[in-house]
Amino acid sequence: QVQLVESGGGQVQAGDSLRLSCAASGRTFSSYAMGWFRQVPGKEREFVSAISWTGTGTGYADSVKGRFTISRDNAKSTLYLQMNSLVLEDTAVYYCAASSLRYAGSRGTNYGYWGQGTQVTVSS
Repeated sequence: QVQLVESGGGQVQAGDSLRLSCAASGRTFSSYAMGWFRQVPGKEREFVSAISWTGTGTGYADSVKGRFTISRDNAKSTLYLQMNSLVLEDTAVYYCAASSLRYAGSRGTNYGYWGQGTQVTVSS
C-alpha cells in the first residue's frame, strides 16, 4: 500500500548537520504513523524517532534527543529527519518506516513498511 524511499545520506564531519528525507507513494500518507530507525553492521536495529499520523505527536531515543527533529509534510507525502550536532556514534544506515497505527513508537514490530536505507557516515 505504501513504498518508501530514503535520501539525503552522506559523509559529514562531526558537528555538522544533515537532513534525511523519506518519500512515500500513494495518497494515503497521512493515514500512517512514521518512524526512523538506524543500524550498524553487527548490531541490532535501533529506534531513532517516531511521529504520529497528524504530526502532532513525536518521540525520540535518548541518544538523539535535543539534536534530531522529526517532521512530516503530508501534502508532499514526505518524512524528514533533521540531524544536528552529529557525532561519530550517529554513523549508521538510516531507515524510514510506516505503520498503520496512528502512533507507532519505538517498537519495530509496529511498522509494516520499510525503506531501503540511506548511509550516514560521520567523520572526525
